[in-house]
Amino acid sequence: MDQKHAAPKGMTLNVRVSGALSEFVAANVGETGAYDNVSEYVRDLIRRDMQRAEGEAFERLKAELTRAFAAPDSAYQPLDAETVIARNAAREAG
Repeated sequence: MDQKHAAPKGMTLNVRVSGALSEFVAANVGETGAYDNVSEYVRDLIRRDMQRAEGEAFERLKAELTRAFAAPDSAYQPLDAETVIARNAAREAG
């Protein structure tokens, strides 16, 4: 990972919730809830959201590959390495 996009080693978040959100969190944390503390609950929510996003990306990739493999051979055209390199260089320049 390059420095510009490197993930921080740790992050502290301060989030204020009130009303129904606060009541919902309180019901899920502590003696009556599934989580020991709010931090554990938030980490689990973030993990679930990551899994959801990864699952959606996988489904998009799977759909794209399914379409590609279903295409007739006539839809494909042969390319040599020089053509691919030139095309990619043009994309990077543009």
